[in-house]
Amino acid sequence: MLIAVDFDGTIVTHEYPKIGREIPFAIDTLKRLQSELHHQLVLWTMRDGKELDEAVEYCRARGLEFYAVNASYPEEVFEPGMSRKVNADLFIDDRSLGGLPDWGVIYRMIAEDRCFEQPDNILQGERPKKKGLFGRFK
Repeated sequence: MLIAVDFDGTIVTHEYPKIGREIPFAIDTLKRLQSELHHQLVLWTMRDGKELDEAVEYCRARGLEFYAVNASYPEEVFEPGMSRKVNADLFIDDRSLGGLPDWGVIYRMIAEDRCFEQPDNILQGERPKKKGLFGRFK
């Protein structure tokens, strides 16, 4: 699976243009996704130029190499004005709906091929039915 991973706020805390502190277990989890589950990782970030080089080097110094950077595959070249949107199977980004889960949760979701899903009744505007002891008395 091709997984696109954001940098600021996902691998490190937001301190752009500086590199923030590593978010606990981010690098280790990403390396496990590569080594144990054989996924390909793309660094997918708004950084470019010197700041992008620093982010790539930050990860490389910690043993994390990416399949591609801001591209769907290593040979992809973007012309000026082209979208840098990558074609990935999964995106890990702190700005996603619901925010960024704990890296342990992320690993388990990917390893078990599970995703976060809202129950259908919530999407249709209904209140969820109560379960458990208190739900029985209503």
